[in-house]
Amino acid sequence: MDIDYLLMLQRFRERINDVLTPFMELVSFLAITFLVLIPAFIYWCTNKRIGLYILSSYALSSVLAVIIKLTACVYRPWIRDSRIVPAGNAVKTATGYSFPSGHTANATSIYGCLAQKLSKNQMWISFICLFMILLTAFSRNYLGVHTPQDVLTSIILGAAVVFGMSKLFAYLSYHKEKENMLLAGGIAFGILALVYISVKPYPSGIVNDELLVDPKAMVKDGFSCIGRFTAFCSSRYVEKKWLRYVPSPSLKTAVLGIVGAVTTMLIITFCDSPLESVFGMQWGAFAKNFIMMSFIIVIWPAIMKLLIKDKVFKMMINNRINI
Repeated sequence: MDIDYLLMLQRFRERINDVLTPFMELVSFLAITFLVLIPAFIYWCTNKRIGLYILSSYALSSVLAVIIKLTACVYRPWIRDSRIVPAGNAVKTATGYSFPSGHTANATSIYGCLAQKLSKNQMWISFICLFMILLTAFSRNYLGVHTPQDVLTSIILGAAVVFGMSKLFAYLSYHKEKENMLLAGGIAFGILALVYISVKPYPSGIVNDELLVDPKAMVKDGFSCIGRFTAFCSSRYVEKKWLRYVPSPSLKTAVLGIVGAVTTMLIITFCDSPLESVFGMQWGAFAKNFIMMSFIIVIWPAIMKLLIKDKVFKMMINNRINI
């Protein structure tokens, strides 16, 4: 049934000469790369609490999805059935096993949090966010890299994380003393998860003397997600204890937020090869994502805090306004 559905979409792609493929690839690409810039900008420039809520949901949903993925070890559709031919360059970004969909889990957590936190006057944006969740899920099916079961499970997982984190944040607003214990528990969970995915057995993936799936490459996704999650927990503790960043919405913070977003994009885009050459494929992926999340939570807010107080920076901004 699931393969028949993917074959139907594949035939549709062929009839329209893949005209929608670049758009679907873009939707998927945003979910796994630059979508995190939205909560980062909110955290830096407008509302720290909402930014933390979205970032924590994103970090938790991605780490849970990857643990399930590396436990289930479900092969991708084109490995299960040779008739499936993924569209465009989707195979390059479809790393890891198939079940559940990491792209969809990311989209559900980030878009879902945004939809929940927007005011009644912004309901139309909430509907767009919900539509983007469904569109991201559909894009994974359309491109032939995930089954309906993969994306549906991720939507349920992401929605459960969004709901759970909203309850947790409400609880912590009255029990702030509990947060450090939860952050320490998160770091411990991340360490145990690293040990688990490193020592557990994986299918050999050898058919007719051909290696279909390299388990080491599959585990790389796990190191990436665990790197983000442990960085969130440790960075949040550091920020809370020593930095205590408070955003002040203004042109200054908006300018710095844009600079921070561009810098984050550069980290996401160009850090893979240098870090992997130093630490290896798996630990390089961990380091990149740890640096990225630490940059969002601690490093850039610390820089913003210094620059906003800097008289030269203030003068530059004021001159810009006058021009």
